[in-house]
Amino acid sequence: VQLQASGGGLVQAGGSLRLSCTASRRTFATTGMGWFRQAPGKEREFVAIISWSGSITSYADSVKGRFTISRDNAKNAVYLQMNSLKPEDTAVYYCSVGGTTAQDIRYWGQGTQVTVSS
Repeated sequence: VQLQASGGGLVQAGGSLRLSCTASRRTFATTGMGWFRQAPGKEREFVAIISWSGSITSYADSVKGRFTISRDNAKNAVYLQMNSLKPEDTAVYYCSVGGTTAQDIRYWGQGTQVTVSS
């Protein structure tokens, strides 16, 4: 499975961005899709995950109430709507197929840069 992420960019604090990720083929029905991020000098961290059906979502505490994950299985796509962005959200964002820890991930996207200016 190849994952193609897009939608990153430069935004001012308080602004919004929507990330998209498309898989080259349908992911397994029991596998979640999600997003991680990695800031310079820091480890890659979990951001959000959504189940195949879309009925179960989970978020990192740092983004709860500001970010929303969704998916469109007909398009093999997952999205991350990011509102009320903060400078500390600046990172490379990676879409993923798997769980909530880096060790659980089966496939990674190539990453898209999000920069939030203060």
